[in-house]
Amino acid sequence: MTRPIDLAGKSGARYRYTPMEEERFLPPAGANFVIAELTRDGARVVYAGETDNLAKQSWRPALEKARQTYAKAKILTRLNVTRAVREAERIDLIEQYEPPLNSENRA
Repeated sequence: MTRPIDLAGKSGARYRYTPMEEERFLPPAGANFVIAELTRDGARVVYAGETDNLAKQSWRPALEKARQTYAKAKILTRLNVTRAVREAERIDLIEQYEPPLNSENRA
């Protein structure tokens, strides 16, 4: 079993993410996801996103893009049913970590 990883947002709120096994069955549920390099010092977040259906794998293109620069990038997920909650959490994490791949999308 994989160990959960706590990420703190700019607001001080803490969010518990779980490394995802990419090939396992995924629930058709709303979720936040981060793409990060996992090190002994913690997670280096390179992208933060959200989806209304984890099973549709809309996160996969972002992961493939991340791996072009961050070869060992992993995807971590956190189930959240409500879109407003997912979006607020995503913004909170982006403000804290300033993920480089989110910055590219704003340019």
